[in-house]
Amino acid sequence: MEWPVSQANDADLETKTAKYPRIRLISLPKVGTQEPQDDFKGRWEVCSPATVGQFSAVGYFFGRTLQQALDVPIGLIDDAWGGSACEAWIRRDLLARDEKYEPLLARWEKIEKSVPQLQAEYEKRLAAWKEEAARAKAEGRQPRPAPQGPDAQLKGNSRPANIYNGVLKPTIGYGLRGAIWYQGESNAGRAYQYRDLFPLMIQSWRDEWGIGDFPFYWVQLADYKAEKSEPAESDWAELREAQTMTMSRLPNTGEAVIIDLGEGQDIHPRNKQGVASRLARWALARDYGIDVPYRSPTYKSMEKEGNKIVLTFGHVGSGLKPFDVQEPRGFTVSASDRKFVRAEAKVVGKDKVEVWSDQVSDPVAVRYAWADNPVCNLYSKEGLPMTPFRTDDWPGVTAESK
Repeated sequence: MEWPVSQANDADLETKTAKYPRIRLISLPKVGTQEPQDDFKGRWEVCSPATVGQFSAVGYFFGRTLQQALDVPIGLIDDAWGGSACEAWIRRDLLARDEKYEPLLARWEKIEKSVPQLQAEYEKRLAAWKEEAARAKAEGRQPRPAPQGPDAQLKGNSRPANIYNGVLKPTIGYGLRGAIWYQGESNAGRAYQYRDLFPLMIQSWRDEWGIGDFPFYWVQLADYKAEKSEPAESDWAELREAQTMTMSRLPNTGEAVIIDLGEGQDIHPRNKQGVASRLARWALARDYGIDVPYRSPTYKSMEKEGNKIVLTFGHVGSGLKPFDVQEPRGFTVSASDRKFVRAEAKVVGKDKVEVWSDQVSDPVAVRYAWADNPVCNLYSKEGLPMTPFRTDDWPGVTAESK
């Protein structure tokens, strides 16, 4: 979410044309601390080519769409801190109340206790670096970056409660219509934990603001990393699943699916306009009564028919349609041995897809887009991508990660 307008697609055009005096922008400094803060250094800016460049691209494009559609003033608060962990956005006492997070907090307590012991070693390395840097400058060379102190982690974006205290808390009490969220990569290795951690974060924010269940919409993880030739387990797929589950855990929440907008070799896809438009659809439809398609198709149920499985989906709009080729791609199927193979598929009704493989005579489970970077192509006819899913509940690779 922190990724700025200046590095998004068409950054030159987007910056030069950002003349929206009815949009106001404010960004918070990245302060990681265990001490709750009540204020911050920052000021509201009129959206202009001079001010928009370093603002959150997703935030700006989202707000711009709302302003154009609603013709009302829009205020955007940018709290984003790239690469952050979800637990950094949650009060530490809330985490401490639940035994599920004991291993997480124990790891951090160990880190915290080790810092004083490492300080002397760091000071030696820093002194050596200063001498090296002085020689480099004297010789006209660029010095290497200074070593980080052992307390760098303590001020960073992963320590539990750090961002809550230093970034979020100073904004609590601002008039708020809703929140958008784009995070999860740093928690992928603990995706099962995220099933509870993410809803806890959302609910804690709502409790703090005290204005009810305000809208909270997030972006599901994009496709990323190398494509694999054969089906495999994936922590990113499990994190996406955890994100989707949150919609059934909390009211007034929604998920923008962007499994088609990522870049395999870059964790930061530049197409922030597409990301923002899918978030904006949720807000416009759910909160402002504008009749636009907004929710991606989702898995509903399955029925076995011989050596095939027929899947039924919800939120399909006017129907399902493969993109680019006639056959749906991205499905895998497994027998009870839990060994998935690539499957053939066919749209057999407005909301149904038939899946099979000649290698599996007795299928029991189907997965779709279940990979770090899946090759998949099923959409609603309105252009919203199918939500990645699996029909099984077999333990995943992050099931035991704490």
